[in-house]
This record gives sequence, structure tokens and C-alpha cells, in this order.
Amino acid sequence: METLVWVVHLITAIVLIGLVLIQHGKGADMGAAFGTGSAGSLFGSSGSANFLSRSTAVAATIFFVTSMSLTYLYAIPAKTEGVMDKIEPIKSEQQIAPAPIVSDVPGSKSKEVPR
Repeated sequence: METLVWVVHLITAIVLIGLVLIQHGKGADMGAAFGTGSAGSLFGSSGSANFLSRSTAVAATIFFVTSMSLTYLYAIPAKTEGVMDKIEPIKSEQQIAPAPIVSDVPGSKSKEVPR
């Protein structure tokens, strides 16, 4: 789930950057009046502005939602269980008896050392 949100977030960021760079500024309207090619575009003279503005708003909304989703995913850590979590702790009643100590001298009897 986290990987999917990251992929959508990055693609939306790239699309949002592209849409912002494609848009004309407020001063570009005067150039369109003198025939710079905006009037003959696919969307018409004002259609491209509306389409780009709405596309930018949709991309910004998706970017905002994925940002909040990533914040939520990282704010609540996932419960991961390691190998040591599966081992039950030794209770005070379940003390393990120490192993007997055997001397290293050959031929000697093994003696248990009192503790």
C-alpha cells in the first residue's frame, strides 16, 4: 500500500510541475491578441486556460491527498514482529537449573560445584 501511494505521489508531482510550466502567465494574454499562436490551439483561445487550470487543480488535489496519506502511514508505525518477539519470556517460577560442571582432567570424577 505504501509503495502504491509513493508511486502515485511521485507521478502526480511530475505532472503538476509540467502543468505549471505549460501555463501562460497573466502577461501572456496580450501576446495572444497579436497572434502568437494561442488562438489557433486545440482548445481555442480561452479553452486551454480553463483545461490547464482544472488539470492543475486536480493534480494539486491528488498531490495533497497522497501527501496526507503518507503522513498518516508514517505517523502510525506498522506492527512488525521479529524473531525475538515470538519467544516467551522466562517467568520467575520457571527458573532453569544450572548445568553440572565437569572437570577437564581425564580420569577424574565429575563433581557438581555448589553455588
